[in-house]
Amino acid sequence: MTIESILGAIIIGAIIGALGRLILPGRQPIGWILTVVVGIVAALIGTALAQVLGVKTTPGIDWIELVMQVVLAIVGVGLVAGLRGRTRV
Repeated sequence: MTIESILGAIIIGAIIGALGRLILPGRQPIGWILTVVVGIVAALIGTALAQVLGVKTTPGIDWIELVMQVVLAIVGVGLVAGLRGRTRV
């Protein structure tokens, strides 16, 4: 694992998390750092899931994998926002 791959994961995770948060309706009481973390986790799980399901890797953008990652980010942001909303008094 190189610095470039770590930075790439953070940047992709931030984009995936932001897309998930933008698509999810309503207000989410989570910060941008937590959004990036959810995005990174969603990107990693989405990539692993796409490989398990046999989604082909293409020379361009892997749209099916990207959609899977964004859907997982939407679910993740919703779960984290729901958990954070419950713990607030």
